[in-house]
Amino acid sequence: MDPYSDSTVTGPGGLRLRRWLAVQVSGPDGAADWLEAQRTGWAAGTRFAFAVTEGGRADELLGNVVMKQLDLVNGRAEMGYWTTAPARGRGVASRALAALTDWAFTTFAEQGLIRLELLHQVDNVASCRVAEKCGFPLARVIPALPPDYPLDGHVHAREAPAAATVSPPAGRRGEAAGTGGGRASGR
Repeated sequence: MDPYSDSTVTGPGGLRLRRWLAVQVSGPDGAADWLEAQRTGWAAGTRFAFAVTEGGRADELLGNVVMKQLDLVNGRAEMGYWTTAPARGRGVASRALAALTDWAFTTFAEQGLIRLELLHQVDNVASCRVAEKCGFPLARVIPALPPDYPLDGHVHAREAPAAATVSPPAGRRGEAAGTGGGRASGR
């Protein structure tokens, strides 16, 4: 399925996920494959994905955040996220991305992580707002690569803070990123 088509996917509880997802999941077999890809990424140390839930309501999925394509040789990784329709407009994506960003820079500081990038299609205005709100300013525009990426893209980037200002996520922020010991899930 074309990740940027106008089609949507029905998610948990019949919620419709928007067309921005690069990976579309259909049915139980697709979901099982997707979960296995997340486990494989964790085991390989290249993809760290977390389900986003609210405190006290862990059974209600609100979204997902992921740090992927971890390249410690060059000190970089890519961030991604999505939210379900009921979570939109409530700051869920911003809080989850902020928590994941703190976790990433704290967890991988000693291994040399210095830059996180976030990519989205130029017409995804909501992702642009979330990125900028979380300290990921627009770094550059990349050209379209049809047919998979029919429109130009934005690359937002955030540099690691000074070592003295990085502190482990605490309380709800850490839970939002999944550091509270929950199961991993991701895009």
